[in-house]
Amino acid sequence: MSGNDERLREDARSIFMAGLERVDPAAMMRRVIRLDEEGGPGKERLTVRTELEHASYDLADFDRILVTGFGKASARMAIALEEILGKRISGGVVAVKSGHVEPLEHIALVEASHPVPDASSIAAAKAVLKPWKRDGKGPLNERTLVIVLVSGGGSAIACAPADGISLADKAATTRLLLASGAVIHELNCVRKHLSAIKGGLLAEAYAPATVLALMLSDVIGDDLDTIASGPTVPDGTSFAQALAITRRYGIHDALPAAVRSRLEAGASGALPETPKPGAPAFARVRNILIGTNRMALLAAEARAKKLGYETLVFSSRIEGEAREVAKFFFGAGKDIAVSDYPLRKPACLISGGETTVTIRGHGRGGRNQEMALSFLDALSRAPKDTERMMFLSSATDGNDGPTDAAGAFASIGILEDARSRGLDPAVFLADNDSYAFFDSVGALLRTGPTNTNVCDIQILLVR
Repeated sequence: MSGNDERLREDARSIFMAGLERVDPAAMMRRVIRLDEEGGPGKERLTVRTELEHASYDLADFDRILVTGFGKASARMAIALEEILGKRISGGVVAVKSGHVEPLEHIALVEASHPVPDASSIAAAKAVLKPWKRDGKGPLNERTLVIVLVSGGGSAIACAPADGISLADKAATTRLLLASGAVIHELNCVRKHLSAIKGGLLAEAYAPATVLALMLSDVIGDDLDTIASGPTVPDGTSFAQALAITRRYGIHDALPAAVRSRLEAGASGALPETPKPGAPAFARVRNILIGTNRMALLAAEARAKKLGYETLVFSSRIEGEAREVAKFFFGAGKDIAVSDYPLRKPACLISGGETTVTIRGHGRGGRNQEMALSFLDALSRAPKDTERMMFLSSATDGNDGPTDAAGAFASIGILEDARSRGLDPAVFLADNDSYAFFDSVGALLRTGPTNTNVCDIQILLVR
């Protein structure tokens, strides 16, 4: 690899890590939560303040504070909350993806499977549904404050199948949706209508307690009812929409019989819908968004500027087929390399969002690695002026698909290394085998579990 290639790769890594640092869940919690003790013992007030929302709670109104939650970032959120509230926390439980753990003192921690639920996900949901079992003081009441820490990945991590639906049914449905190319909003719409915890049902389970849900967004548009399938949020989707999604992607007939039957019964009005806006369950519930992909992108941009790049953050809502989105980045890079449009060199284009992969082959990888491989394939077919480019696409949670990598780099130097080993990007792309390709040439980005999750980040550098 050339010296220029190495410098560009290090710059891309540095820019990505700056974005990642900005959305560290513990730091975000400390930034927006304050415990005011000026009133003395028994007169403390818990305040949450973001750019858009403000909530305040007189702790004298509550006999106990329980903490629950689920998602890849929930343990990291919980450790900051323990620092703030300390022994005021009576107990509770948070469920995280296996390996995404933190040392907690007052809150129990359980690990569960992701992205496909298993028996550990069932156990996690049961623990979250009845958090009072951890403090021995009986069910929730009007003098209980429950702080719910919600982050991406929660839909699989805490799995409570609806009546008549088995764990195997939900797992099979999740696999079909993931392989179909359905986006996260569609995936969660279906899952909410197969669950006893999602789509606002957790809020029903916690009534009449006061509920404060703090949310870290991993979905495009930051829709609260989609993050972890909206356990404490009124559900704006319906059985009919869920049924239509399975038909749109051609998986309806392949669904387990119990899933087909439930969706069809719900769409016909034979089953009760998930709770909607105005339902009594939400009278004492506040849902506050504390972290987003946009925050990460702006921090990444700031780092790029310090490194001397002209910058453009052009969207936090990138979606679509990963291999097709890569072609957009390649075209933009060519424009910059040839004509300094829309940025003068050295240039840095930054975006975020969450793409999808329609599985056609038998390989291994994730949407970010597939995007990088598609970018590399484009490089291989149009090498002129491309020696100036470095592309990185990476997941902020540290796990891209079922792999130990967060994402991958693509450049002409990496392509030349692959060719020297007899590796053709097009062959690996056809088999969805991006992980094996980038592992062979040492171009994977491995961060380990980051204990945060705000979608993905793409960085294109042109020197």
